[in-house]
Order: sequence, then structure tokens, then C-alpha cells
Amino acid sequence: MPFALALTVVLALLALFQLALVCGAPWGRFAWGGQHRVLPARLRIGSAVSILVYALIVLIAWDRVGAVDVFGGVFSEIAMWVIFGYFVLGIVLNAVSRSKPERYTMVPVSIVLAVLSFLVAAGYGELATAI
Repeated sequence: MPFALALTVVLALLALFQLALVCGAPWGRFAWGGQHRVLPARLRIGSAVSILVYALIVLIAWDRVGAVDVFGGVFSEIAMWVIFGYFVLGIVLNAVSRSKPERYTMVPVSIVLAVLSFLVAAGYGELATAI
């Protein structure tokens, strides 16, 4: 469970960052390619959708470790491996960003998310079930 909790904390912080972007915070150079200081409407919508995606990832992670039972074991196990792949892709995409602030900030964050999602997907930290 500690890895699902850590994943939740990191995604909650990212959700707050995305919410700030939605509200017009001048931190656009850290996201979406870093081309805008304040995000235009279409990217603000993307940030809002990201918050929903983060919430879904957290729900899947907690399901995977057995803290909740929403999706069933097979779905959450497969979904966590897909999420791991998504975060690995995020490492690559952030690494090739033209924005130095985005590269220097989001590559390490993406690495942390990939490692945590790998640990959850691999079953580390699952709750023990009664026999």
C-alpha cells in the first residue's frame, strides 16, 4: 500500500498544478510543451481532463493493491501495466520538450510516477487477504 499512497500523493500534487493551470496560473512553461506562459483555453481543457485521468489512475492503483474493489483484479492488474507504459512514454515526451523548465521538472516527476506505477502493477504493497 505504501506505493499506491505515494502514487496518490504525487498525482494529487500534479492535479493541484493542473488546476492552477486551468485557473490561469502563469506556469505554462512547465506543461504542454512549454510554449505558453498562461495556457490557452484548449490546453486548459486538457489540464482539466488530466485531473480526471489522475483520479482514475489513483482509483485503479488502490483497486490493484486491494484497498478498494471497484474493477476486479484482472482489470486493475492489466490497467496498471498500461499506466506504467503511459508514464514511461511521459518520460520520453517530457525529455524531448523544447521547454527546459518542463524537461527539468517533469522528467524526474515522470520517472517517479513510472517507478511507483511499476511497483503497484507488479503487486508490491498488496493488502494481505484472509484465507
